[in-house]
Amino acid sequence: MFCNQCQEALNGEGCTKNGVCGKKGEVADLQDSLIYVLKSVAFNNSEARKAGLNEKSTDSYLIESLFATLTNTNFDGAEIESLIAKGFELRDDIKGKLSGKPLFIEKELSEVANVTPESIKKMDVGYLAIENEDIRSLRELLIYGLKGLAAYAHHADILGYRDDVIFAFIEKALVATADDRFGVEGLIPLVLECGGKGVSVLALLDKANTETYGTPEPTAINIGVRDMPGILISGHDLRDLEQLLEQTKGSGIDVYTHGEMLPANAYPAFKKYDNFAGNYGNAWWKQNEEFEKFNGPILITTNCIIPPKDSYRGRIYTTGVVGFDGVPHISLKADGTKDFTRLIKQAKTCKPPEQLESGTIMGGFAHTSALSVADKIVDAVKAGQISRFLVMAGCDGRHKERDYYTDFAKALPKDTVILTAGCAKYRYNKLDLGDIGGIPRVLDAGQCNDCYSLVVIAQKLAEAFGLEDINDLPVSYNIAWYEQKAVLVLLALLNLGVKNITLGPTLPAFVSPNVLNVLVENFNIRPNSTVEEDLKVLLPMAPAEKSEEKKPEEKPEKPAKKPKNPQNSRNEPQGNQKPQNNQKSSPNVEKKLEKTVEKPETKTRKSWLSYVPFVNKFVR
Repeated sequence: MFCNQCQEALNGEGCTKNGVCGKKGEVADLQDSLIYVLKSVAFNNSEARKAGLNEKSTDSYLIESLFATLTNTNFDGAEIESLIAKGFELRDDIKGKLSGKPLFIEKELSEVANVTPESIKKMDVGYLAIENEDIRSLRELLIYGLKGLAAYAHHADILGYRDDVIFAFIEKALVATADDRFGVEGLIPLVLECGGKGVSVLALLDKANTETYGTPEPTAINIGVRDMPGILISGHDLRDLEQLLEQTKGSGIDVYTHGEMLPANAYPAFKKYDNFAGNYGNAWWKQNEEFEKFNGPILITTNCIIPPKDSYRGRIYTTGVVGFDGVPHISLKADGTKDFTRLIKQAKTCKPPEQLESGTIMGGFAHTSALSVADKIVDAVKAGQISRFLVMAGCDGRHKERDYYTDFAKALPKDTVILTAGCAKYRYNKLDLGDIGGIPRVLDAGQCNDCYSLVVIAQKLAEAFGLEDINDLPVSYNIAWYEQKAVLVLLALLNLGVKNITLGPTLPAFVSPNVLNVLVENFNIRPNSTVEEDLKVLLPMAPAEKSEEKKPEEKPEKPAKKPKNPQNSRNEPQGNQKPQNNQKSSPNVEKKLEKTVEKPETKTRKSWLSYVPFVNKFVR
């Protein structure tokens, strides 16, 4: 096992025994094998697509399987084995359809095209099998972007919204990560193209959600409890929530959202249910504490699930792509619906939830709602009432260093507004930050996929201010990441030309020093440091003050080299260690960028800096 795909990678390098997330080493290895099988399916199906022989079921399989390997999604080894077996079955069926077709040429990639259940067991298909650290880094960056792309495509697919261009790109990109003919020059544009497809899939999912459930509207969301038994639903899948509300209406059972399901409270379609009680709890990583106190059944619809405690293991259920060994799974029926009778019956025997909090929090500020008061926002900026917007979107996590985001929000001047989406908001959405002329100082656009709304808001504000470049807006980006959906959102922002992003709480372990250097050189990405230092960077002087001072803008320091072989680290983990003890503190994370990247010693390998002009061709 070697896994470094999430922000919790052990010691900032990678997990080698068991995952910090709770994933067993054998499950991680199975997921590596599944990814390789998906490359084989993608290779063959891309040929079938050219011949008009591809099936929608294959597209759905690819995105579902990619999603299943995303952090905190599927811990069930038997289910991963089932997906591998299904992949071989689909691949062989596609090969049968292509038999004798002149366009089917597999000699260049015969190993990936023809891998078998027997041969894959003898192959090294893990992360470290790729010797060149920069090629390895770019391939993994692309695969992790694809995992996020697949997750959002899956959400849209459930609601009947599809884009064949996205499916075709997933196939092309998967194949490229298995093709040694794709070097640095070939992988860079694919990574940036993945960001472009990310913009498309986020727009598609936004359309799917709003056309199905209405446009989110500013809503005061109850965070207290009622005196009736309840069912708690967590994850991202709004279709599951719709079915659960429909099946529980009039039953005496209340339904509460948790984690990333919080934004559902702002959709008009769900407000008609009297038993929709509000939101219970906080971000995903507090499940053990909050699920224990909820008392009723819990339904996990997508990522993120963590290993359940025995105290509530008997009342937690999974559905969709998520799975955990020994936890009951609610599958689709033949008609495409789900039956939640088992949860409803159990809920009737349970006590009402234990109250964690009381009051309300505001949500529902997606792009339509925010832009409905665009004139008011523009006037507030011109009048000096709002000095700057801070995009603080992304993921939350369990490490103490993420208190930084709470402290940062508290330290912001009272004339600033936070734009947020994703579970990162739980670090500050319950703070009493007030409003500016009736505009809340925390505008919550919704789930992580609703980062799209933040982009639309920024683009429309740029138009309102008569600006051609989105980077000229009074907007700064302080993004928190955890898993691969956030990787895709980051690539989407880069594709849109957004620069000067501060990223934390630690830098991705799968990004090599040279790849990181390209991000610094071309997009001015920097790691977060301390609240005080980051406030200086993210709250720059007003244009008038800049013209008076005429000081050159500071450039970020270049990144230091990471260890070439993470397995040789002195801090190699021994077993499945507790997450709170296996991350270095982040206040000094800026030290990772202290040194300039050294040129490779080998004469045959180009200096990475020579690729910067090449990258510029693909940057808008």
